[in-house]
Amino acid sequence: MKNSILLATACCALLLGACERPGVVVTPAPTVVAAPAPTVIAVPGPAGAPGATGATGATGDTGNTGNTGNTGNTGSTGATGYTGATGSTGAEGQRGKTGDNIVVVPTR
Repeated sequence: MKNSILLATACCALLLGACERPGVVVTPAPTVVAAPAPTVIAVPGPAGAPGATGATGATGDTGNTGNTGNTGNTGSTGATGYTGATGSTGAEGQRGKTGDNIVVVPTR
């Protein structure tokens, strides 16, 4: 019951709020103003000459160059390697024998 009354109230508020009603139109009363005295309007003259160009700013100083590093020491020379022993001369070979001639004939 409590929820149904709350729901019905919310629906009524939405439905009545959605109705469009015309607004009240208010027209202001006319104002009577006395004629003003003639005003003088100043007209600007021609533009003047452009101003002088400003001076150029000073250039900044260049920084100092850093010192060059010292050259490193040269390394010592390595020791000479061992030279191997000379090999012995081999025995003299025997004289070759004369062989037979072999002729290879292809077959068909």
